[in-house]
Amino acid sequence: MIDDDILTAARNLIEKCTQQGEMIATAESCTGGLITGALTAVDGSSSVVDCGFVTYSNEAKHSLVGVSQDVLAEHGAVSQQVAKAMCEGALQRAPNATIAVSVTGIAGPGGGSALKPVGLVHFGCAGKGRPTRLYHEVFSGDRHAVRKATILHAFAMINDMLSD
Repeated sequence: MIDDDILTAARNLIEKCTQQGEMIATAESCTGGLITGALTAVDGSSSVVDCGFVTYSNEAKHSLVGVSQDVLAEHGAVSQQVAKAMCEGALQRAPNATIAVSVTGIAGPGGGSALKPVGLVHFGCAGKGRPTRLYHEVFSGDRHAVRKATILHAFAMINDMLSD
C-alpha cells in the first residue's frame, strides 16, 4: 500500500524524532493525508505523530489551520504564502507538536496553468523556537509520482529542521 522507500524514510524520521523528543503535525492538501498515513504506518509512531490536518479545500485551510481568506484570495491555494500559513497554523493548533510540515500543490493530471503547472508543490516547515522554512518544487510524472516526491520531500524538510 505504501512504497518501501516512503516507509524507510518514515521509519528513519520516526526514529530521529523519538531520539530528539519531537512531535509532528501535518497540514496536507495535495497529498490528502498520505504524509500522516506513511508516518503512522510505522511502529512507534504514536510517540511522534501528534495530528494531521487534511485541508484539501480552501474552506478547510481557513477553518482548520487558520489560513486567512485574504491570503487565499490574493495568492491562491497553491502558493508560498499559503504553505507558510498552513504549517504555522498547524503548529499552533496541534496540542503537542514541536514541528509542523505543510504541502499544497497541483498533483494532476489536470488543474495546472502556465503560472502554476501540474507538479508544482509549495512546502512549509515550522518548529517551536525555529524559523519557518519554505520551499517549492515542480515535480514531473503522473499524480502518483508527484505525491510520492512530495511526501519524501516533506520528510526531508522535517529531517533538515531536526538537524539544526
